[in-house]
Amino acid sequence: QVQLVESGGGLVQAGGSLRLSCAASGRTFSRYAMGWFRQGPGKEREFVAVIGWSAVRVYYADSVKGRFTISRDNAKNTIYLQMNSLKPEDTAVYYCAADSHGLAPPTKPNEYDYWGQGTQVTVSS
Repeated sequence: QVQLVESGGGLVQAGGSLRLSCAASGRTFSRYAMGWFRQGPGKEREFVAVIGWSAVRVYYADSVKGRFTISRDNAKNTIYLQMNSLKPEDTAVYYCAADSHGLAPPTKPNEYDYWGQGTQVTVSS
């Protein structure tokens, strides 16, 4: 079992920055691809970014490319999402997720095995 706990959400003005963290339990964290998803009010959960177990492969949604950066520290069992130039449309609950299959880093929610409880990000205009 893997437990994921997100932190770092909050209220920020448009153009501002936040850094989300996701701390994972479990000894095999370094073998998992890790992703960030978000779900805005009345919307489906959508892919934001994913990082492979070795951090070589990294993918972003077009909507956040160039503004968000995903990273991981396997020694700390933690991944991060640095969010810059935030926009009101980035407002959502942000979730981290872990994929244990060891294949290509997934971008669909149903490809992940474990989820955190989410952290709220609100961007005011």
